Amino acid sequence: MVNASPTTWISERATRLGFAMAGVARAEKFPELLRQPEWLARGYAGEMKYLSDKRRSDPQAALPGVQSVIVCALTYNTEHPRTHQAFADLNDASERGGPRGWISRYAWGDDYHEVLREKLQMLLNGLREQHPQPFEARIYTDTGPINERVLAKHAGLGWLGKNTLLLNERIGSFFFLGVILTTLELPPTLGSSEVPPADRCGSCRKCIDACPTEALIEPYVLDARKCISYLTIELRGSIPEPLREPMGQHLFGCDICQDVCPWNRHTPITRTREFQPRPFGRQSAAATAEREFTLDEKDGASPETLFWPRLDWLASLSQSDFSKMFRGSPIKRTKWRGLIRNVCLALGNSKLLRDSAAFERIATVLRPLAASKDPVISESAQWAVSRIQANEASPIVSQS
Repeated sequence: MVNASPTTWISERATRLGFAMAGVARAEKFPELLRQPEWLARGYAGEMKYLSDKRRSDPQAALPGVQSVIVCALTYNTEHPRTHQAFADLNDASERGGPRGWISRYAWGDDYHEVLREKLQMLLNGLREQHPQPFEARIYTDTGPINERVLAKHAGLGWLGKNTLLLNERIGSFFFLGVILTTLELPPTLGSSEVPPADRCGSCRKCIDACPTEALIEPYVLDARKCISYLTIELRGSIPEPLREPMGQHLFGCDICQDVCPWNRHTPITRTREFQPRPFGRQSAAATAEREFTLDEKDGASPETLFWPRLDWLASLSQSDFSKMFRGSPIKRTKWRGLIRNVCLALGNSKLLRDSAAFERIATVLRPLAASKDPVISESAQWAVSRIQANEASPIVSQS
């Protein structure tokens, strides 16, 4: 027999494992799941064909016989500045070390899929000890045919905000969601007379107004085809030209709609090592494998990290460099080609001037990229060159 309520035990064990929240919901066809086909029919998913998987509308399809859904939230917010704070200092940093780019804070450290999975597996192991009768279970860490945010809402963890993310009045939205589907029947966090947390967005529309590409076409509706996260990560080809300038210097993902959200003003800070910015730098392949090293800089600069990295450093990475350096990192999803494409566009948006210290370094890395046999890379690099040359009379790439 279990002394405490199974749901209470899950919440307490999840807390000891480092999760900020945990809840249980019955595995049902929730109303929000049934609206997914309409969103897909509008083409808002872009190239994300996996979102059309019909199993996403019914947890039973993901795990036949499923009775309960356990949802856990893991905070990834670190003490480093938000987007607007970092870019407020961009001009000064550009003068000192060249233009820099923004990587979404969730991708600064280790691959969250693995961090989440390890913790969820420990939770599941404990659950099996508490409930010796045979039952099936399946762990998902943003990896399967389920909608984590909808399940989390009905597990009592928050509401779906106008930016389409799950919001919680205590911890905001800077957290990952992990799910355990199980055939074990567990009492839900919300009783039969309770409803999910109320929508507390009110009349606020800061996320909508702040989106540079106008991806939030109306409250609670995202056109992913315009979203910077989609453009920099999911889209495999060339980025549509009208969206390039609004993307600014984003390289992987975007935090803007979260950064401006009032519910994220006082979000908890995590000291978890796995989510701190990875340090990198320039040196031999053998040293690269060690993961941490210092830059070869005359001014004794601190190690390069994924917080606000220099664009010329990233643009100079080879495919081999990329594979070694981003092993175990979320950034591997965009692949080398996607990252270089994004870096080129960020360089084109950097307002680089010839009299800046970084001009020659950047010109040196852009020339071979502009001549690349890969049409996506070459076209993106040529776009960057044309933007930079619009600021200067002296060409970077010879016209001969």
